[in-house]
Amino acid sequence: MITPQENEEPDDDLFEHHRIVADAGQSLLRIDKFLMDRLPNVTRTKIQGGIHEGYVKVNDKPIKPNYKVHPHDIIIVSLPEPPRDTDVKPENIPLHIVFEDDHILVVNKAAGMVVHPAYQNWSGTLVNALTYHFQSLPNMPGNEGRPGLVHRIDKDTSGLLVIAKTEQAINSLAKQFFEHSIERTYYALVWGVPVPAEGRIDVNLGRSLKDRRMTAAFPKDDFGRTAITNYKTLKDFRYVSLVECQLETGRTHQIRAHMKYIGHPIFNDEMYGGSEVVKGTVFTKYKQFVENCFKIIPRQALHAKSLGFVHPASQKFVQFDSELPADFREVMEKWENYVKYH
Repeated sequence: MITPQENEEPDDDLFEHHRIVADAGQSLLRIDKFLMDRLPNVTRTKIQGGIHEGYVKVNDKPIKPNYKVHPHDIIIVSLPEPPRDTDVKPENIPLHIVFEDDHILVVNKAAGMVVHPAYQNWSGTLVNALTYHFQSLPNMPGNEGRPGLVHRIDKDTSGLLVIAKTEQAINSLAKQFFEHSIERTYYALVWGVPVPAEGRIDVNLGRSLKDRRMTAAFPKDDFGRTAITNYKTLKDFRYVSLVECQLETGRTHQIRAHMKYIGHPIFNDEMYGGSEVVKGTVFTKYKQFVENCFKIIPRQALHAKSLGFVHPASQKFVQFDSELPADFREVMEKWENYVKYH
């Protein structure tokens, strides 16, 4: 099995976050247990995942999760993003609020908006807007600088997010996300028509060994983490189709990576191969039509359409739905007309 430790890709894009020198009297102790005692608000599972990803080195060498720390060992924890300032600058950015009460807020995020401040996107994010409009939003332990957040969606994905307004709400929602009991439905316009028309994709996902920005499928390997997407084809436009995806897990880029894995990348998803002509004719007119569609929706055609969960206060199941955004609707109409007349 290839692991990130064996991968020869240089670590120039990693930033040092922690440097710990073991004491002279340090007893032999597994690295994950050692780091749990020294890194606040980080779970053992997360530490082990970081070791698998190659983010932890001892004496400048990659190690395995069962490595035992010795006296004078130098442990360095590095991450793809530089250490961040957890102070968030409030910005007067309008929010599309779908629902609000004293406990939660459901917002419909526009495509192009980053959810939280991070490397190269320190301002203009949803969290900057939330900090302006709402005071004293809670932080999840270990997630400082991202007030109210219990989940996120990609910058160029549109759709619904639930925000916690109280400590009780953030704990309740975080537990539901951890237990995968939240109902999340996405609509995706994908290349081709899936066969069968509906199915279950149960394939491990993990950080790509070739490109750290991407998520890759590991179907015959114990690398990566369990990821399950249930899909159903709603509309067949011959060359593309509208697919409903329901998440059982919530891995980074899960739908994008899973749809690519089954041979149906999301329309105009540049990172996962959807910004090329994947299915159709070789005629120039067809290629021009596709290019025009790309201009209409200059992003991956993916929308977080609905959210369902147990309300933190009432303990009743609530569900929220949203309309497809204008760019998504327009490109679907284009394909509908195209297959009608060609």
